[in-house]
Amino acid sequence: MFENSQENKTNLSQLGEFGLIDHLTKNFSPKLESTVKAIGDDAAVVRFEDKETLISTDLLIEGVHFDLAYMPLKHLGYKAIMVNLSDIYAMNGTATQVTVSIAVSNRFPVEALEELYAGIQLASKIYNVDVVGGDTTSSTSGLLISVTAIGHAEKEKVTYRNGAKANDLLVVTGDLGAAYMGLQVLEREKEVFKANPNSQPDLDQYTYLIERQLKPEARKDIPPLLNDLGVQPTSMIDISDGLSSEIIHLCKHSKVGANLFEEKIPLDPAVISVCEEFQIDSTMIALSGGEDYELLFTIKQDDFDKIKGNPHLTVIGHMTEENEGMHLITRANQKLPLIARGWNSMEEKD
Repeated sequence: MFENSQENKTNLSQLGEFGLIDHLTKNFSPKLESTVKAIGDDAAVVRFEDKETLISTDLLIEGVHFDLAYMPLKHLGYKAIMVNLSDIYAMNGTATQVTVSIAVSNRFPVEALEELYAGIQLASKIYNVDVVGGDTTSSTSGLLISVTAIGHAEKEKVTYRNGAKANDLLVVTGDLGAAYMGLQVLEREKEVFKANPNSQPDLDQYTYLIERQLKPEARKDIPPLLNDLGVQPTSMIDISDGLSSEIIHLCKHSKVGANLFEEKIPLDPAVISVCEEFQIDSTMIALSGGEDYELLFTIKQDDFDKIKGNPHLTVIGHMTEENEGMHLITRANQKLPLIARGWNSMEEKD
């Protein structure tokens, strides 16, 4: 659960709610001009003047969104921030502040929460955001984390899901499927450990996949990159639930169809290799795996030359008229309906 499991543990009751907040946030100090007032009052105060304010919230629940059997708390804190910052970047904006709230059971000592907040602090430092508030309370069933991200964008730069037009190009950043396959590796090793607690897994060959699952990176670089290239996306979304789900979201909001070309989907060689090992189709993993936190967006065809050859961006298809529907064009040139099989937290489990 956290790095040094042998050290003495401090019970949460020794600090109390406000003492715990003070203890966990003592190393957080605002760095940005837009942060007028951070932790320590009834509300944070931020100021963006003439820019549009962006706000996004995500909730992470133990046993639903993460498993502490293989998720170190420091990584969890880092990931909780990434999940939220990704939503701001998906609006073509700049993230500037976050608030962090936790509900925690008494099985967690103070030292465990220090690990969690060390990850939060590292993420906020690397991504240049201020932690400006939050809350703590008790939980009867484990750990819950709620993060709200705040950011801004110039009015004409904000990118919504509903702006795509027929014939726009469909573009994705980075590569897909690695986070899901990292999860499969970790789940497999968890079962091996349960059967034999003395086993020592060799995970060297899975480093990239596991890092993409445990310590994803939000694409802070993409909004300024597009701005430098002179490209204004017509629609945008982040890939949290799988490529197919996100394409369908863009299509429904924009009232268009789409053709996605299987051969264009960017896959890391490590993903292809481990998919063969698990005997899983790599295209299905890219379509349905989720948690990649890459950005999916559309651009006008006239902008193709501006992004052509950029190593961060891949054109994977184009938008069509709504009545043409949403399709995957396979390597065999078959046209298959695009179906959302991404992760659904509300789905009933057996």
